[in-house]
Amino acid sequence: MAPLPTNPSEQLKEGLQIFNSSLIWLIIGAIGIIIASVLVSYVINRTLVKRLARQMKMDRGIEFAIQKVTQYVLVGIGVYTAFAFVGLPVSAFAGIFALLSVGIGFGLQNITANFISGIILLIERPIKVGDRLTVGEIWGDVSRINLRTTIIQTPDNMSIIVPNSKILDDQIINWTFGDPRIRIKIPVGVAYGSDIRLVEKALAEAAAKHNLVLNKPVPQIWFKEFGDSSLNFELLVWIEKATERDQIISDINKIIYKLFIDYNIEIPFPQRDLNIKHTDLLNINQNSETTIEESQDHHEKNKR
Repeated sequence: MAPLPTNPSEQLKEGLQIFNSSLIWLIIGAIGIIIASVLVSYVINRTLVKRLARQMKMDRGIEFAIQKVTQYVLVGIGVYTAFAFVGLPVSAFAGIFALLSVGIGFGLQNITANFISGIILLIERPIKVGDRLTVGEIWGDVSRINLRTTIIQTPDNMSIIVPNSKILDDQIINWTFGDPRIRIKIPVGVAYGSDIRLVEKALAEAAAKHNLVLNKPVPQIWFKEFGDSSLNFELLVWIEKATERDQIISDINKIIYKLFIDYNIEIPFPQRDLNIKHTDLLNINQNSETTIEESQDHHEKNKR
């Protein structure tokens, strides 16, 4: 067991000497360089990039991608400069990557896959901020693309966090990719015996009365099928923004309902016809009478 120091002041001086050593200050300087690079990237994105995007009228998704790339490049330069400031050789990066590769082999595959997928999303831009997506049963707008995850904001104001690898691996629907216009389908059923031409006229008027329905491409009306209880039609219209789809469908349905009332077009409800053969009915009546007589006889025997 080491003896206790006899002079506490000497121990304090030794601690101060260690604190004042160059290595401690180098580490503090390296941390300061990294923090400075983060702050510089933040200031550049908030000022220069936003001003440039405003002047060039950039798309929101392009602006977001530029901000992310700028941030990653500046922070990467800051980390490299911090390593050089401390005096670590470039071979130290090789050691770090070797350690990362070992970590990947022990359970970081998903994180690495999402990280690489995030870089691919920012470079190739199959989706961008503001796009309307359908991923599985998720439907909403892309609000943020991070290196590991993408955040989708649903119409119910819920934030869905989706791993980037899922977006690249799974089949997704990007409603605003390329041409933002989309075609929506509105199914309508009318009763058998309805005037088909009058139904088509009412559906055409419903499409023409909504100011958000595009005139070109021209709305279409399809007679889809003979249903169990109805003649089934489908109204197909084009709209400018996918984000307005649900509201437009609701509005057009209201217009169709009013026009059907004005034109006396019946909207059917499901119904079933039950046909009973006459011989079966006689058998049922006979069985019922026999059952009644047997129950009466049984009742009289119990009285005796």
